[in-house]
Formats: sequence, structure tokens, C-alpha cells
Amino acid sequence: MLNERSLATSQECADCPIKHRAVCAKCDGDELEKLEEIKYYRKFEAGQTVIWSGDRMDFVGSVVSGIATLTQTMEDGRTQMVGLLLPSDFVGRPGRGSAAYDVVATTDLVMCCFRKAPFEDMMNKTPHIAQRLLEMTLDELDAAREWMLVLGRKTAREKIASLLSIIARRNATVHLTIAEGPLVFDLPLTREAMADYLGLTLETVSRQISALKRDGVITLEGKRHVTIPDMSRLMDEAGDDADGGVFA
Repeated sequence: MLNERSLATSQECADCPIKHRAVCAKCDGDELEKLEEIKYYRKFEAGQTVIWSGDRMDFVGSVVSGIATLTQTMEDGRTQMVGLLLPSDFVGRPGRGSAAYDVVATTDLVMCCFRKAPFEDMMNKTPHIAQRLLEMTLDELDAAREWMLVLGRKTAREKIASLLSIIARRNATVHLTIAEGPLVFDLPLTREAMADYLGLTLETVSRQISALKRDGVITLEGKRHVTIPDMSRLMDEAGDDADGGVFA
């Protein structure tokens, strides 16, 4: 269930910043009207738990704005951050009764939620939803494989560059930014959260960010406002062969 401290909020579909990437992106007018009947928005404050692992899930939905983490707790109490939820990412699994991970808002978070049972019924009757959900699931699988490489084989500098490139490319995709020239975004994670996610110490994260700044790979205003002058150079620093384009 959704955390009871979550706040109801409102948003017009026409003004939705993720409508071109959300689960409803391929829906026609009639389908959107049906989704409207089972839709509601919730806002979570930074640090607030959206749902606990093992809790019954009576909703599915998409992140509209903000960022959340997926965390799993081991039997001895240790926790590991296993994923990030960025704008347009989908939360919940149709056909699964409970949450597999803790979902925690890292920043202030707005989610577009759908009541689970009617959404599952619509998914079975609406090919557009099922097709888009399949695409999103495959994208998530690709991202998980990419992250296995980041955590398993890359140096600390490459890990930091990889995380920055992932966030920059997603930000460009959500905002339909042309992947040419400088990319500018606000880093949604604290350095402590980056260290936790990347399996590094806080000192290492700070040192590597400073090195990337000193070498002109990134520029920083404060600790969060990031400019990437040349995306291809950042991708080189990440050890990737990709061309630095935005995500599909």
C-alpha cells in the first residue's frame, strides 16, 4: 500500500512532462479516458518511504518528477541500493501481489498512480498499454545489465562518469533536449547517496567529482547544478563506446 503520509496532488495529462515516455504514451483518446478513471497522483517528501518490501501493492504507476531508490535489506540488516527510479520509470508489477523492494523518495517525488486491479484488466484488453509496458520492461533490463558492468568492472572515476551520463541522458530524454552542445541538469542525488549506490566511500566520490571538474569534463555550480560541456568526452571517461545520445 502507499505510505499513508503521502499527499494527494493534481496534474493535467496535457501538461504531464513524461507523457511521451510513460506507460500511457501510446494510448489513444478513449484509452486515456479509461485510465483517467483509475488514476490518482501522490506526492512524497524527500526521505519518505513510498512502499516497504513485502507490503501488499494495490497500485502501479510512474514517477512524474523527482527520483527514488530501490533498496533491498538482507537478513543481517544490511541494505543495498539496487536501482534508481527516474522520471517516467514504472513502479510495481502487474500480477505480483507485494513489493519486492523498499521504494524511498530521494528527492520530493510526484507519482502518477493507477489502481492495480483495473489497470491489470485494462492491460489485458488494451494492446497499447501492454506493448508500452513490455518496452519499458526491456529498457529496465538493459539498464540493469549496464549497471552490472558499472559496479563490477569500472574504476571509481568511470563509475562516477557513468552515473552522471545516465542521469544526463535521461534528463535530456524527458525534457526532449537535443543531445548536442552542453547538457545542464541538477544532480538529484547527494554525494552520500551516490557513494551508497556505487559502492564507494564518500571521500572517493567527492575526490572523483572534483577531478572531473578540474579536468573540464564537468562544471559545477554549488554541489548539484551540473553542466556537461561535451557529452562524448563524459562517455569516454565512463569507458563506454556509446555515442552519448539520449535514451530511446
